[in-house]
Amino acid sequence: MKLRIFTEPQQGATYDDLLSVAQTSERLGFDAFFRSDHYQRIGPGDPGPGSTDAWITLAGLARETSTIRLGTLVSPATFRLPGPLAISVAQVDQMSGGRVELGFGTGWYDQEHSAYGIPFPPVNERFGRFEEQLEIITGLWTAEKTYSFEGSYYRLADSPALPKPAQRPRPPVIIGGTGAKRTPRLVAAYADEYNVPFRLPAETGEAFDRVRKACEATGRNVRLSAAQTTVVGADEAEYERRCAAIGQNPDALRENGLGGTPAEVLEKIGKFAELGAERLYLQILDLQDMEHLELIAAEVLPHVS
Repeated sequence: MKLRIFTEPQQGATYDDLLSVAQTSERLGFDAFFRSDHYQRIGPGDPGPGSTDAWITLAGLARETSTIRLGTLVSPATFRLPGPLAISVAQVDQMSGGRVELGFGTGWYDQEHSAYGIPFPPVNERFGRFEEQLEIITGLWTAEKTYSFEGSYYRLADSPALPKPAQRPRPPVIIGGTGAKRTPRLVAAYADEYNVPFRLPAETGEAFDRVRKACEATGRNVRLSAAQTTVVGADEAEYERRCAAIGQNPDALRENGLGGTPAEVLEKIGKFAELGAERLYLQILDLQDMEHLELIAAEVLPHVS
């Protein structure tokens, strides 16, 4: 099991905040630093300095870290055209020496689209565009010569398919969600990893099984992972203080996420491991609390890695 730090900077974080978390995560031995890809705060509350662009952030971190893997969970297909996104990710992969992973999804938060003038098609069209983008992006990265594509939404004619990413044949692609039909099919066709976000172990296991079945039909194997809101305290008072800092109910988080003492959190992690999860994304919402990362690294990480 690999533990990865996952942040939500649209809730209000600067690049310097993210740099501090990424460098601390690297120093402490976490496998990866990931961030969401949103342009607006989700839910009520102080937006702080606002959000930051995911791939500009990762480009900066690529030059200011050296070993930790970097990625998005997840970039919406609605935000960027497939050709330019393939170029951006390939360039950041080069800048990092081959440490980038692309978490990719359809896009869902309509308010940020209307706030910044981004088209937000109906869900069926979003899935159609998402599937074409998956084929185009992976095709551009792996093409040996020029690349062309003719679809319902996108057309590429004799693209030079450059630049190439550092990782060959391409950076890993992560697809998440719990859809019962389209998601497993797309994972089996294009993904290297399947992520189930913020679900209980039982529901996570059901989603894993649907993807395993779809992968049997294509003969491909994918890594399985989960994302969980995470708050750990050395004792109950510290746990409750950290929950209060991010507006979480301590009892609800124990039930629905990774919450409690290190021993409690390790027990819950074990349930995901039994289901076949190889990676766990720890959603950390208080980006000023470096002692939280220190505690997880000291009391949880050595027992799972």
